[in-house]
Amino acid sequence: MRRFASAVWLSAFVLVGSAGCADNSMVLQGQLSQYQQQQLAMARQQQQLQTRAEGLDRDNQELESLLAQARQQTKVAEDQVAALRDQLRGVTTQLAEAREQKKSSDNKVQALTASMRRRGDVLITPNNSLLQTLPTIDLPEVHVRRDGDVIRVELPGSRIFEAGSARLRPEAVQMIAGAAAELQRVYPDQILGVEGHTDSDPVGGTQWRNNHALSVDRAMAVYDVLLSRSRYVEGQLFVVGHGANHPVASNATIEGKRRNRRVELVVYPEKRG
Repeated sequence: MRRFASAVWLSAFVLVGSAGCADNSMVLQGQLSQYQQQQLAMARQQQQLQTRAEGLDRDNQELESLLAQARQQTKVAEDQVAALRDQLRGVTTQLAEAREQKKSSDNKVQALTASMRRRGDVLITPNNSLLQTLPTIDLPEVHVRRDGDVIRVELPGSRIFEAGSARLRPEAVQMIAGAAAELQRVYPDQILGVEGHTDSDPVGGTQWRNNHALSVDRAMAVYDVLLSRSRYVEGQLFVVGHGANHPVASNATIEGKRRNRRVELVVYPEKRG
């Protein structure tokens, strides 16, 4: 009887123990499932954070690119402002030089007039009637214009001189002689100035120390043609080199520089005796 009771108690203990293990297993499975769900949630959250980080990185790269472009544009603008300042300083310097050159030219003309009067071979008499009629000079790129009380005939440097020199081109003599013949026909006794002009480019690497020297030599080349191929005489002519001081177009363009490289035949209101 006692053995039977012991067996019954043992069986009951085993059943209770088995039931307890089953409960623990279910609890663990529930905890594992919850842990797995938490892991999935964390993985999704991590993926979202990674996507957001990548988006922010792209935005940052775009901002850096825009910042670099803005810096480059600022540098370009600063360079342009600096160039304009340099150009303004250059124009101011040219203006001051032009004023000095005009003053010097006026003094030369006055000295020439006084010299001719002293020699007695030329009589200077004002005659502004020359402004009433402009000469008709039908030559390529030759411009005729009034300038105060004088008439200016522009001979293009590109048509009469070899590039970068004072040597005359083969067709230059005919152009100079043709312009001179028309001026002699309309103003046979007027004083004629032969005035050389250049653009603003420096003359480095040549035989001339500056643009003034080049403009004088070019004017002298035209002067020699006038003496040999026209009816002009020495006492009726004078030569002036202005360099780049009197542009008729902007030196900021190729075409403007081309126009500024010229020799002008300037008809003055004074007559020779």
